[in-house]
Amino acid sequence: MNIKDIIEQKLAEVILNIYQLKDIKLEIQENKTEFEGDFTIVTFPLVKQLKKNPESIGVELGEGLTTQTELLESFNVVKGFLNVKVKNQFFVDQFKTVSEQFLNIEKKNATVMVEYSSPNTNKPLHLGHIRNNLLGFSVAQILKEAGYDVIKSQIINDRGIHICKSMLAWEKFGKGETPNAETKGDKFVGNYYVKFDQEYKKEIAELIANGSTEDQAKKEAPLMKEAQQMLLDWENGDQKVRDLWSEMNSWVYDGFNQTYRRLGVDFDQVQYESNTYILGKDLIQEGLDKGVLYQKEDGSVWCDLTEEGLDQKLLLRSDGTSVYMTQDLGTAVQRFKENDIQKLIYTVGNEQDYHFQVLFKILGKLGYSWADQLYHLSYGMVELPNGKMKSREGTVVDADDLMQEMHNIAKSAAEELGKLENFTDEEKNENYESVGMGALKYFMLKVDPKKKMLFNPEESIDFNGNTGPFILYTYARIQSLLIKANYLNREIAEVELNQHEKEVIMQLANYRSVVERASESLSPALVANYLYDLVKSYNSFYQSNIILKLEDEDLKQFRLNLSNLTAQTIKRSLSLLGIGTVNRM
Repeated sequence: MNIKDIIEQKLAEVILNIYQLKDIKLEIQENKTEFEGDFTIVTFPLVKQLKKNPESIGVELGEGLTTQTELLESFNVVKGFLNVKVKNQFFVDQFKTVSEQFLNIEKKNATVMVEYSSPNTNKPLHLGHIRNNLLGFSVAQILKEAGYDVIKSQIINDRGIHICKSMLAWEKFGKGETPNAETKGDKFVGNYYVKFDQEYKKEIAELIANGSTEDQAKKEAPLMKEAQQMLLDWENGDQKVRDLWSEMNSWVYDGFNQTYRRLGVDFDQVQYESNTYILGKDLIQEGLDKGVLYQKEDGSVWCDLTEEGLDQKLLLRSDGTSVYMTQDLGTAVQRFKENDIQKLIYTVGNEQDYHFQVLFKILGKLGYSWADQLYHLSYGMVELPNGKMKSREGTVVDADDLMQEMHNIAKSAAEELGKLENFTDEEKNENYESVGMGALKYFMLKVDPKKKMLFNPEESIDFNGNTGPFILYTYARIQSLLIKANYLNREIAEVELNQHEKEVIMQLANYRSVVERASESLSPALVANYLYDLVKSYNSFYQSNIILKLEDEDLKQFRLNLSNLTAQTIKRSLSLLGIGTVNRM
């Protein structure tokens, strides 16, 4: 329990004693005004109930807190706002408690599965995948820190018409070439997805020139017909098609894994839609038997969700092939069957909001009691200053290229600022990578997931302001301080604290509550912005207080302990965002 919580608890007792009012919760803010006091209590909600002016209420509450508790050193009331100065001892005790309990995690005895990434095997990972992976991985880290057991999962979309397009293009135009040192497997296969689209458009243009309408041309184009036939052949188990599919997918997986390693994300489980779509088809029959689903004359299977305010949803085409929804039904059932999980979180962009509404409704109608424990972590799209991405046209912002660009920008910034002069080349490269990736991840995650965002690589690598490099630099500065001081973590002495020290202690005490709120809202942005506030408070303290040259050994040791715990909290918070630290910058 931090000081703010203690004040809240004591304030409720005082209100009950003075006014006989139960369950009253007044807003308590950290005091940012010029008036003396550590916290400000907003009294206005009591005005109507007590029929008193806010100034009188403030005085009565201040006197009550002074006489009925050991909390306050003094108080003042300004225009109905009660400013309270807490006794120094409470801050010292608070710091001791936070220091002792820093590593403690209260277990929730519940398991959550977090799905993220979930790429298609017809193209490399792009900018959108970066936000997805960073968000999903960070949410998993935060949930662990909040006491949950977590399973990190991805479902790879390794089948379907889009996969067949890449396969067919390679078969027709690849001339037997394979990935090499110059071209990763995922990029190699993605090039053929783009090639298919280019050739398909040529066929459409030719058909239109010969008198077909655009809709007719799209259906009649030979390439599309061949791709559709290849999908049917795949579903029917054609060995030649299956062998090509396996080989090309293996190229892609190798490329994906290289990207994941550099991005710093991993998975506990991987599922493949080539397996789960079969389970989905079994569910279709189950739904037909229960009367939850219905079949049209052409053989297609549907679910009527009009009573739920949605529409009629296709689950199986007339030719017997499945759709994405069919696959997702099978995947969800398999996950709950094979894992003892209490919640499943899907990290997927907001363009799929409707899809997940439908998915959850259908699973509920099929009788799965866990359907109400499914959650869509919907997030906004991410763009660069030059606009949106288009996969089919080959204009996507490639994830690997962006990561390398971040490395290069970090290098340029370090050279311009004259940093790293005494580093070896290997140490410099590690530093560029850490700073570049830290800048990328922090910039992506400091924005509320629900918001669309504009990612500016140059802006993200700034050693001032709300950026990853600014936070990493503060951590490195503290490490330098501790080394110079030959720091050893000794007992915390009873010292008189100034306002800067109190502010840092209050920030450190907020860590657990921030983690809890971030786990409830599934928003790494809360952690990122908490980090920024902590670093600002520490830098203000650092710039305003002597440490190394202090003659008072108890105060010097206290400030070193305070610096050390701040560094630990920065490091731990950064780890929740998937960001590593550097000891020198």
